[in-house]
Amino acid sequence: MTYQEVVDYLFKQLPMYQRVGKAAYKADLESTVRLMSQLENPERSFKCIHVGGTNGKGSVSHLLASIFQEAGYKTGLYTSPHLLDFRERIKINGEMISENEVIDFVQMHQAKFESLQLSFFEWTVGLAFHQFRAQKVDIAIIEVGMGGRLDSTNVIVPDLSIITNIGNDHSDFLGDTLAKIAQEKAGIIKAKTPVIIGKSQRETEGVFRKTALANDANITFADQQFPRDMPSCPLKGSYQAENFQTVLLACEILKDLNWNIAQEHIDKGFDHVIENTGLRGRWEQVQSNPKVICDVGHNAEGISFVVEQLEREKTGTLHLILGFVSDKDVKSVLKLFPAEAQFYLTQPSIPRAMHIDQLGKIADELNLTFQTFETVNSAYDSALKATAENDTLFIGGSTFVVADFLSTQ
Repeated sequence: MTYQEVVDYLFKQLPMYQRVGKAAYKADLESTVRLMSQLENPERSFKCIHVGGTNGKGSVSHLLASIFQEAGYKTGLYTSPHLLDFRERIKINGEMISENEVIDFVQMHQAKFESLQLSFFEWTVGLAFHQFRAQKVDIAIIEVGMGGRLDSTNVIVPDLSIITNIGNDHSDFLGDTLAKIAQEKAGIIKAKTPVIIGKSQRETEGVFRKTALANDANITFADQQFPRDMPSCPLKGSYQAENFQTVLLACEILKDLNWNIAQEHIDKGFDHVIENTGLRGRWEQVQSNPKVICDVGHNAEGISFVVEQLEREKTGTLHLILGFVSDKDVKSVLKLFPAEAQFYLTQPSIPRAMHIDQLGKIADELNLTFQTFETVNSAYDSALKATAENDTLFIGGSTFVVADFLSTQ
């Protein structure tokens, strides 16, 4: 099998929540436990940090990985979803897993794993943990895929657990209130393992404190601590301030756990996060005159931060290229954007995308000024032609819209 054939196999033949939605969701860890057993439990062979939450967990994971790299540790990083290449999900010291390593793993385990009826996410978790063991990483930063309690990554025993914040996302699976969602996210809190909560929220704080108490886990809320001085960082989204405080607190706790992290490692880790880890799509400005920005924020909480920053930083007319997945409350999200903006509505190239006809009907109901485009690229071409030098053009609404956009840059 070629690398592309392997990737096609993983994407098309196995259920993948990020692409097809609810049909791919598994409400237990039984398959993952059997998978780990088949692989002789690689998750037990390396130290790790577990990062969950609704928004910000990707930024927190990449920043921590960058800091550990600057401190001289061989650092694994597992994140999802990817933007341009499947291999972005599994990195060691910022380098993606090789194509041959993906091919070899799938060919070696294909027959055995098919009998387990593994999901796409379980396959990739198995590949990541196998690779981290094979490469003998000193530490692995593991980002939760969705939820926490029943997420496939939740077979690890971390040195530290982090939950960034709680918002209304994936409600069909995690619950229809912030408290219910927090209960699922709190599932990554482990016995006698310190946990950081990035944001204090009235509806969720009690859930986290109760779970931590039951697990004899020391719990700290990052935003309840004395504010720390922010290092220089190329991640310019204003929403990153919360993530930065969470990472800085994590570093203090990790020092107490005998990880050799000095201030210079923190400063360099923040400053070099993009070059160390390849992180993209977080308030990423791809050109000036006109200003073109993309961001992967994709739920009401994430989008609200994006809109606030757009209002502060935009010049001239605001042009918005937006697309969404079909299981989001798109009407509520669209209401967050300035109604006077020019909207270019499109659909990402995944089966789970909301079709532009349906998206157009919602925009009609909101009396927005819009055009529809079948692809992100055609929307961008049209928007760029209509954008003056002092205007602002934003691309987002979904991680997959940003992925389609960046693939053409």
